[in-house]
Amino acid sequence: MSGPTKTMAAVTAAALVLTTAYTVALGSSGWLWFGWVILGVVTIGMAAADSGEPRAGRPRPRPKPQP
Repeated sequence: MSGPTKTMAAVTAAALVLTTAYTVALGSSGWLWFGWVILGVVTIGMAAADSGEPRAGRPRPRPKPQP
């Protein structure tokens, strides 16, 4: 995973903790949970898009010259 994807995953995890704490302390809010689900779907989408790209640190093999 790239840096932005890791950051998004951390934000999603923090939002889950905060949403759960809010639900325990003040009661459930459907909009908070809906927002968290949307954030989770976007995070999963970022991770899926990130996994399809070749890594920048890996050089691609050079084609062999044709005689």
